[in-house]
Amino acid sequence: MIDIRRTILDALPRDLLLDLEDRLRAEAIKAYEVVKREFSLNRKRSRELEGQTRFRLQEQGYEEVVQLHGGHLLVDGVMLNTDLKVFQPFARFSGPEIGVILGFAAMPEPRKIPPKNMSRAAGVTLNVTLQPDLLRDEKSPKPSDIFVLFLTARDRERAGMIEEIAIGVIGASYKDFIFYESLDKFLSGYVADPVVPDGPDESEESKKVVKLRQTRKVFIKPEKKPDADVDEGTGD
Repeated sequence: MIDIRRTILDALPRDLLLDLEDRLRAEAIKAYEVVKREFSLNRKRSRELEGQTRFRLQEQGYEEVVQLHGGHLLVDGVMLNTDLKVFQPFARFSGPEIGVILGFAAMPEPRKIPPKNMSRAAGVTLNVTLQPDLLRDEKSPKPSDIFVLFLTARDRERAGMIEEIAIGVIGASYKDFIFYESLDKFLSGYVADPVVPDGPDESEESKKVVKLRQTRKVFIKPEKKPDADVDEGTGD
């Protein structure tokens, strides 16, 4: 049985997840501020527009960040030699043995499966099998790949805020999570270089001390590239 947590830890860089967290939280705040400033809507319409704006900003932010960290977007949004097409950015990261296809989705609330759409329905099929002839290069899905989602859930009490960010794997039937951890808990699985004290006398206990999450620099968005035509897909 595959160790899902270990597989994801081995394939996804820790800094990728931290930068995604920074960027997606920032985009959530931006969506709230833009809608509040630019549109005179009642509360219901305002929250609906904020949700759509938030997802599109976060989706683009996700796409830019994964590429900065070496992720390969699926070419033309197609899983080679299949009729499965995705309309959202999915990026492949190679692991030592098993690769991860990473997508982004917004949850209605923590631990609740994000709405099913064409892209995610196609993605979860990777969690059963892929045809062996898809073995082309590191940019293409492999038979052993798994489909993983970087998940966010808005804060229903505080506008513009994110209540939870998590890493999740949805089963091929799209009925439940077969793996789910909050981002903070998941990040504890990364172990940095040991802190080695000065001097020749090192106890076994001192060797076990590790550096955990460090203070992050503010994520700086790269210069925007010219817009390109894209297929229109379904949001959150």
